[in-house]
Amino acid sequence: MIRSMTGFGRAEATVSGKLITVELKSVNHRYFEFNCRTSRGYAFLEEKLKSYLSTRVSRGKIDMFVSITSVEDSDVEVVVNHSLASAYTKAFTELADTYKVENDLTASVLSRIPDVLTVHKVQEDESEIYNIVLPVVSQAVDKFVAMREVEGQRLSDDVMSRAKTILDIVSLIEARSPETVKEYEKRLYDRISELLESATVDEQRILTEAAVFADKVAVAEETVRLRSHFDQMESIMRSNEAVGRKLDFIMQEMNREANTIGSKVTDAELAHRVVDIKAELEKIREQIQNIE
Repeated sequence: MIRSMTGFGRAEATVSGKLITVELKSVNHRYFEFNCRTSRGYAFLEEKLKSYLSTRVSRGKIDMFVSITSVEDSDVEVVVNHSLASAYTKAFTELADTYKVENDLTASVLSRIPDVLTVHKVQEDESEIYNIVLPVVSQAVDKFVAMREVEGQRLSDDVMSRAKTILDIVSLIEARSPETVKEYEKRLYDRISELLESATVDEQRILTEAAVFADKVAVAEETVRLRSHFDQMESIMRSNEAVGRKLDFIMQEMNREANTIGSKVTDAELAHRVVDIKAELEKIREQIQNIE
């Protein structure tokens, strides 16, 4: 299925005492570009998430945000600096004994002295964290991909609608092109007759000139190739792979055929039709730039 390169996905869940929130969004880009921001201390997830996402997405500039917040205290420990606490206790006792004052040192007082107590985050297992984050990331990516597919279907419908418009114009050109040769032959005959007045007109010479003209303005090869390119484009757009680059290449070939047709036609009506084709091709090209 055709996918757009723009999309958004979000998922949130509480797993193993942690609230995990994942958001990702993307815009057009020629290649796969991934940027990830995580909560402090979880930067190790970035490369693993990039590797995972590259299996789900082929192109686009993707920004992901992963928030991990503890809802339990299991990942925090308070460490007592016993050496420092012992030194302070000894100093308080010495002050009380030396100056005959009450030693009112308590655990509460001691805990408020800087560096006696230190709060540390418990070392977490990176593999375990990745395993609890991945399902939430997967949910967000599912929504992200679904949105890209919905938008991709809109792009596909628009491209195929414009393709039909172009092919209808091509049919008109194919029907009109032989008529221009007949009209040229008649104008040539009338012109020569006028110049020669009563003299006999060389019919064979007229036919020869008309044949040369017909060869110069013939667009059958170009219109056949143009139709072939559209058939190929339709086939590619039914693929389940990323097809944006292939479609971009086909668009270059289509533009080449349209330019060749434009250089051959001499009829004003056909010239206008070629302009219409080029306008539609440009709109298709703009849409294809959004396809993964």
